[in-house]
Amino acid sequence: MAISALIGLLVILFAVAIIVRAVRIVPQQRAWVVERLGRFHGVLTSGIQVIVPFFDRVAYQFDMREIPLDVPEQVCITKDNTRLSVDGVLYYQITDAQNAAYGTNNVIAAVVQLVQTTMRAEVGKLALDECLSQRETLNKGVVDVLTQAGAGWGVKVLRYEIRNLTPPEEIQRAMELQLTAERQKRAAIAKSEGDRQQAINQSEGQKQSQINNAEGERQAAILRADGQAQAIAEVAAATAKAITDIGKAVAGEGGSEALHYQLGQQWVAQWGLLAKSSTVTVVPASMGDLSAMVGTLLSQAANAKPAP
Repeated sequence: MAISALIGLLVILFAVAIIVRAVRIVPQQRAWVVERLGRFHGVLTSGIQVIVPFFDRVAYQFDMREIPLDVPEQVCITKDNTRLSVDGVLYYQITDAQNAAYGTNNVIAAVVQLVQTTMRAEVGKLALDECLSQRETLNKGVVDVLTQAGAGWGVKVLRYEIRNLTPPEEIQRAMELQLTAERQKRAAIAKSEGDRQQAINQSEGQKQSQINNAEGERQAAILRADGQAQAIAEVAAATAKAITDIGKAVAGEGGSEALHYQLGQQWVAQWGLLAKSSTVTVVPASMGDLSAMVGTLLSQAANAKPAP
């Protein structure tokens, strides 16, 4: 009885061991490669899977997600024979678990080696300045080569990003000096452009100011001329009116005697001023006959014809 119970317990334990070895739970985004008696049998995807114990075994396990891979730093030689240290990050994804397991002995090592050799080749095609300014060209060259080679390894290269491009120290110092000189040159050019623009603005301002002043002077001269012309016209009109009024007054009763008296007064006053302003005085021969002189003036005024 005891032997029968022991045998039953052993059978149960053996059955449990068989079930444990037969049932596999594959995580999400994982792929397990199964070999049966040493040969490829199949790929287990995510979920509960069953294999044959003792005959089947899980030989390889792959993560099917996008994986970042650090590519170690290496020294490359540029087209102009300059040493350049390069390192970067590769983003890849396992798309075919069978090819990844049997296409190469170590898919990760193969990818890293191919990245480094491809990068050396791509850097050798460009000069130092081109390498520093055309990172996208280098990245694209690496991705194109890996895409072709990775198809047989079950690997899909998504992208490659250069992390550091480091030239030698003496080259860095020369580049810093060149950069400083270039910045000083740009600063000098910017300053000269600013001075030039300032001079142009000042000359334009002076020009506009002179134009405004000339325009103001012209307008002022026009206004002064208009005022003088108007004043002359008004004086002429007033003089003509005064002469007309005088003529009418002389033609009236007692006008001749009044004009005779007025002319006599003005004659005496002008001769008095002449005598005060000069040490030598020329006296007409008929100075004593004031009435004759006034009569002569009156006769000339009477004979004068008005302007048409």
